[in-house]
Amino acid sequence: MLRMFLAVTTMALAASAGTAVAAEATPTPSATPTPSPSPTITCPPVLPISANVTGTTTTSLTITYYLFLSPPCGYNPPITVSLFASREDAQQWRTPVAVVVSGPERNGTVTIGGLTPDTEYWYRFSDPDGKRDPYLIGSARTAPLTACRATATIDARWGSGFVATVTVRNTGTQPLDRWRVSWRWSGDERVQTAWGGVVETVGADVTVRNASYNGTLALDGATTFGLVVTASAVPDGLTLSCAR
Repeated sequence: MLRMFLAVTTMALAASAGTAVAAEATPTPSATPTPSPSPTITCPPVLPISANVTGTTTTSLTITYYLFLSPPCGYNPPITVSLFASREDAQQWRTPVAVVVSGPERNGTVTIGGLTPDTEYWYRFSDPDGKRDPYLIGSARTAPLTACRATATIDARWGSGFVATVTVRNTGTQPLDRWRVSWRWSGDERVQTAWGGVVETVGADVTVRNASYNGTLALDGATTFGLVVTASAVPDGLTLSCAR
């Protein structure tokens, strides 16, 4: 009986030991590593590109641009300048009238030619990958054709003013139906009286438009208007611009 009890006990202990060994031998599955989150790029609160018109002729516009930021917050040169005939076309990037590509400079200029005189245009920017700048829509007007020339003579002068006569001549290629002469005073000059034209003054800027009876000028035709001006110092002359 004792022998039988020992044999059964031995077998039980052996079975228990085997189970423990088997449990220890079972591998535990490893945990899947959690991926690190991608860094978030925060762009500074500044427009990536700026531009302004630095030159105009009757058929061209010169635009100076400044690339403040590089990708992903901005652009790299060369930059593409698209010109549009209306603000609506510019907003929708629709049917540009001209497209030019800048040089490799981050701060540079582009000139767009072949334009119509005295016409307003709108410009926008994109990068070499076709990424369109969503912020900047600029406008500029080409210079008008020279239709006339204005020259002034000072007929009389005294300590507090002078009298001047301005001659307006049609130097264009077609008759004029109106004209305007403009200039800027260099000191404290003020128009006291005028004849032969309608005077408009804004600060130091003066514009004289034709009267009702002398706006029509044939080719090489001329007319005049006169001014009485008060001033603490009489200028040597006037630098005038004339346009239709």
